[in-house]
Amino acid sequence: MACNGCSTNTDLDRPAMLETFDWMSDIPDTSNETDIVEIRFKGTRKEFYRNESGLPLKRDELVVVSCNPGHDVGAVSLTGRLAEMQFKRKVKKQDRYEWNKIYRKATPSDVVKWEEAKARENKVMIRARVIANQLNLNMKIGDVEFRGDNTKAIFYYIADGRVDFRELIKQYSREFMIKIEMMQIGVRQEAGRIGGIGSCGRSLCCSTWRTDFTSITSDAAIKQGLSPNAEKMTGRCGKLKCCLTYELDQYLEALKDFPNELLSIDTDKGLARHLKTDILQRKIWYKYEHNVGQTFELGLDDVIKFLNLNKRGEKPSIDGFIEKEEPKQNMMNVGILDQKFFTKPAIVKNPNKNHGRIHTKPSHELKKLKD
Repeated sequence: MACNGCSTNTDLDRPAMLETFDWMSDIPDTSNETDIVEIRFKGTRKEFYRNESGLPLKRDELVVVSCNPGHDVGAVSLTGRLAEMQFKRKVKKQDRYEWNKIYRKATPSDVVKWEEAKARENKVMIRARVIANQLNLNMKIGDVEFRGDNTKAIFYYIADGRVDFRELIKQYSREFMIKIEMMQIGVRQEAGRIGGIGSCGRSLCCSTWRTDFTSITSDAAIKQGLSPNAEKMTGRCGKLKCCLTYELDQYLEALKDFPNELLSIDTDKGLARHLKTDILQRKIWYKYEHNVGQTFELGLDDVIKFLNLNKRGEKPSIDGFIEKEEPKQNMMNVGILDQKFFTKPAIVKNPNKNHGRIHTKPSHELKKLKD
């Protein structure tokens, strides 16, 4: 692996999932304007550091950063003005942010030690799950992340409630001979760390580009008029899909033009009840209460007009909006066939010709032969 100032494609647990598009790459270098640097680590973890030494850093370079305690190794993801903008966008309480600094660019010995630490993660995770099961703890160890100095590990776990893992930490310390840090995560964060394929056939959003996991409620699906089918609305993590919020703003904007409640329309031919709505196309379907099979489509402006007429006690006529059903043609009708086509053939034996071969004749010719 290249290091010591060389750019490298680091293997930090699917690095593409944490890539940030540098839309300022075609302008002059802005790294001298600010000392804020964004560093990415394993999984979805990213942190901001100070480049107090003024090191000339490039994207994807491995650097050694300070942490409490010891040090860690990460890859540079953003520098300069873009890193400062990301810091202002992601960190809400900027005055309380605990800054750590960048020590140096990773040397070959740093990289070797870091690789040795990463090689332990999978074995330690499997053993950690066994120990947790032996203690009958209601939790799941989702992932293990070792620090670059191989002296501390972060154990990511999932639990429904509070877990007393004091005895667990003691056993982990004796078993692995490292400092232990327990960090609880949700099922969305676990799906982002593990990855997978969604129902759309593409990689999960949380494992490719999405790093913020906001709460999603069923109201987002109701506002968009989606089917309340739990299987279709649920993602691989068992929670509501993150993509339910992608078009929610457009639907909320369109819903401002709709009445608070789509009431039934009282027409001159009876009561028409609301059937379904296409919010973005501003179309609403109704059906007569006395005729279950007949439906008709109305525009939003027409619906508002008819509802206002009902408020004044008038019953509008909507015959012009109902499409007349055309008689269906039988596609199997190919015309009238000759009656001879349905005449039952008869098998006769003519001993005088063709040495007794079998011939088929229509019934009216068979009668002539008998005469």
